[in-house]
Amino acid sequence: MSPAKRFAFFLPNIFTGLNMACGFSSMVFATRGMHYEAAMILILGAIFDSVDGRVARLTGTSSHFGEQFDSLSDAVSFGVAPAFLIYQKYLLNYGRLGAVISFFYLLCAALRLARFNANITKVRSDFFQGLPSPGAALGMIGLILLADKFPQLNEYSEYTLGYTAIYALLMITTIPFHSFKDSDFVRRHKRAILFFFFVGAALTVIYYQVMFALGMAIYVLFSLFYYLYKIKEFGDAFQWSEDSDS
Repeated sequence: MSPAKRFAFFLPNIFTGLNMACGFSSMVFATRGMHYEAAMILILGAIFDSVDGRVARLTGTSSHFGEQFDSLSDAVSFGVAPAFLIYQKYLLNYGRLGAVISFFYLLCAALRLARFNANITKVRSDFFQGLPSPGAALGMIGLILLADKFPQLNEYSEYTLGYTAIYALLMITTIPFHSFKDSDFVRRHKRAILFFFFVGAALTVIYYQVMFALGMAIYVLFSLFYYLYKIKEFGDAFQWSEDSDS
């Protein structure tokens, strides 16, 4: 194999490793009380996570090793790191209950990733089965950034217990969440979705401390309402089936 080809195989894993480095760095920042920095570097990790798979497909270097490495990296950056950050920022003061809720979030993220790997060929590609772990992590990050913008929110930290538990549960449900990939809905409303994407991206750049929490809340609520509206059409397409060949 030529050096160029070797580098092509190695390149996606570089981005995966950088994602994991961001998760580790976030925990280092959190232990030092730098919660804003811990949240921001997880956003960088999410960017790296979105790049590695695309690079692998563009270079034709997708591999089983890369998929497993990506899942392990996601477990650190979107499981351990957000759970640790939310615990350090809010749940530390709630003793065992805070520790249990933080661990529950981590457990659900791990279960979500394991189910994704085991069930990847058995569900529709245009929807995620349950809220993706990066999305739940962005929900945690959004709360940290929102509280940085509006410090008075820190006075209501008890609500963080429920907030964290809800995002954790969303990861392990079988509720379909739009992936916006291979979707008839996207194809039918391509222009409108493109318009809202650019508007959302612009607003996120300008009002990032608000938009991450708000954007994830809108995405979750839209997905829930869409599921309830189309529940008969989905049927059992997102039910776990270990023996299914579909």
